[in-house]
Amino acid sequence: MANKQRGFVDIDLDKPRRLRYTLNALAEIEDKLGLTVTELGEANLGLKAIRTFLWAGLIHEAPELTEKAVGDWVDFENMAYVQTKIAEAFETATRKND
Repeated sequence: MANKQRGFVDIDLDKPRRLRYTLNALAEIEDKLGLTVTELGEANLGLKAIRTFLWAGLIHEAPELTEKAVGDWVDFENMAYVQTKIAEAFETATRKND
């Protein structure tokens, strides 16, 4: 089971995996998309951005993953599910401490 206190969110892809947006993952997203984390919330993001977010959230447990490999796990059948899981993990990682 995922530990939301540590920012982990379970996701079923090619196998059960855990999304986590660490500082390194957020920096990778900024580098790939050319936007700061603050700007991401206001941007209109396309399919490449979804793939980048998914990849960045998975590299903590599998640094050898590529964006293209991760993209092969997503199609129109599971895209809404993947987007929901990304949003859940991203919100968990970036919310302010209560």
